[in-house]
Amino acid sequence: MKLTNEGLQAKEAWKQKGYTLPAFDRDAMLKETAQNPTWVHFGAGNIFRVFPAALQQHLLNQKITKTGIIVGEGFDYEIIDKVYDKHDNLTLMVTLKSDGSIDKEVIASVAYAYKCDPQFAKEWEFFQQAFRNPSLQMVSFTITEKGYSLRAGNGEFYPAMVADLANG
Repeated sequence: MKLTNEGLQAKEAWKQKGYTLPAFDRDAMLKETAQNPTWVHFGAGNIFRVFPAALQQHLLNQKITKTGIIVGEGFDYEIIDKVYDKHDNLTLMVTLKSDGSIDKEVIASVAYAYKCDPQFAKEWEFFQQAFRNPSLQMVSFTITEKGYSLRAGNGEFYPAMVADLANG
């Protein structure tokens, strides 16, 4: 079993291992999100994957919405390369319950995941197009402790902070 679009084709293998799979047409969701984006989120880490993305998945499963989430990462680009790209924007949500049981769900509500920085021209243009689209309804952020970190262990500002201060 591989956490990829192709790997999810073996639905019975996933179900036999106790995974809950998406109950919506992912290809249709991707197409609808590209044409009519409704939600852009910044911050592609764990909190996003198990809260906003899981909530959107439940809305998609219930056919309350047709679009997924476009997520942008502006701090830790490895998340995009090593988590999202490698797994076709699919993630796992594993919940250990108080009775010791475990819920396992494949989260497939992330339509597009890109580095959000002007140095990545193609991705930057994708975000600009999403923001120009009148269908966009919501922009959200997840900011964890890393987002508040201004100084390195030696007390000096991080290079990114120095650049931000210099450029306004």
